[in-house]
Amino acid sequence: MSFIEAEKNWYPEGVSRCGLGKFLGWLTILAAVLAFGVVAALFIFIFGIGVTGMDNYFGFGLWITFDLAVIALGAGAFFTGLLRYIIRIDELKDIINLAVIIGFICYSGAMLILTMDIGQPVRAWFGYWHPNVHSMLTEVIFCITCYLTVLIIEVVPLIFEQKQLNKIPLLHHIAHNFHVVMPLFAGLGAFLSTFHQGSLGGMYGVLFARPYAFREGFFIWPWTFFLFVLSAIASGPCMTVLVCALMEKMTGRQLTTYRVKSLMAKIGGTMLLIYMVMKYLDTWAWITNLLPKAGLTFDQMFYGMIYGKWLMFLELVVCILVPVIFLLVPALRRRPAFMYWACILNCLGIIINRYVFTVQTIAFPVMPFDSWMTYAPNWAEWATTCMILAYGGIIMSLAYRYLPLFPQEVRLNK
Repeated sequence: MSFIEAEKNWYPEGVSRCGLGKFLGWLTILAAVLAFGVVAALFIFIFGIGVTGMDNYFGFGLWITFDLAVIALGAGAFFTGLLRYIIRIDELKDIINLAVIIGFICYSGAMLILTMDIGQPVRAWFGYWHPNVHSMLTEVIFCITCYLTVLIIEVVPLIFEQKQLNKIPLLHHIAHNFHVVMPLFAGLGAFLSTFHQGSLGGMYGVLFARPYAFREGFFIWPWTFFLFVLSAIASGPCMTVLVCALMEKMTGRQLTTYRVKSLMAKIGGTMLLIYMVMKYLDTWAWITNLLPKAGLTFDQMFYGMIYGKWLMFLELVVCILVPVIFLLVPALRRRPAFMYWACILNCLGIIINRYVFTVQTIAFPVMPFDSWMTYAPNWAEWATTCMILAYGGIIMSLAYRYLPLFPQEVRLNK
């Protein structure tokens, strides 16, 4: 038996995949992007983050924006797991595997890029051994690490269900028993992810010297704690829908039914509606209450084109209100163009939100003698960011080719 014929035996039962040559060509493209990013990462490790576009003023930049965005977009894993295993929405069983893989890619990718952003990777363990108990980031680092561990545990049975591996009795029994206790891990993952999503937002909310982000509190948390949680669970399901649709487009195969994707989009739209109400109230209170208390005006929060009001309009209207309408009106959601564009806008809105909270917050002059500062990421930051995207593409490609991600695929492509 040739290697090509033997490789086909590793496909999920009853499905077909593209030729090995085409697949290796695709992986080569991703590997080239990954390799260039690794070179940039080594350059940063050797010479320090001073070679990036960041400086003493902008300690946060593209990497933190990317981290916060992918962590939010990866929230489909914990939220879909909660709905599937705890609330018992059985239809989601046909897309839960994809959501878990996306979550694993997003969280592991975020952890990888943080190794560069912390400046001294050899001291990364300090955050665990010498925690700053007064910082919300301490809670974030522990929760995100624990949740990544939960995601690895959730991915393990999927790997063991691979056709050849599942023939090994021990691996077969491990995979089966993991599924039995999966509700426990789904609940644990929801708890961990909720708190670290919220604390990421809470970190910005307590920056009293940064008027763009500072918010008043509810009990011990600022409003941004809840806004970050809601925005994550609104965008996560839509991200899962988009990845599924992209994979169907690239492979030419129907991987799950439109009904399942529509259900995920409806769930995302419902959570986006709740987020929209909270976000609009928060913005109104910020403009009419918090800014006047600080002796500032709404117009002072914006500068030129790069930090202009158009970003707020794009986020609050185009990327929130429009998707809510498209996703919650059944006649519109049943039309693929409306549903997919709504999901794209939803995810884009979260990226914009994380960008303005990360960069625009820092760019605002907080002292009378300060002026607006601008920041632009350089090649090293873009290369390492694209490296994580290539890493995600490789993981997803291998998972699709060899793991049973989509239970409906065989029936839908007969």
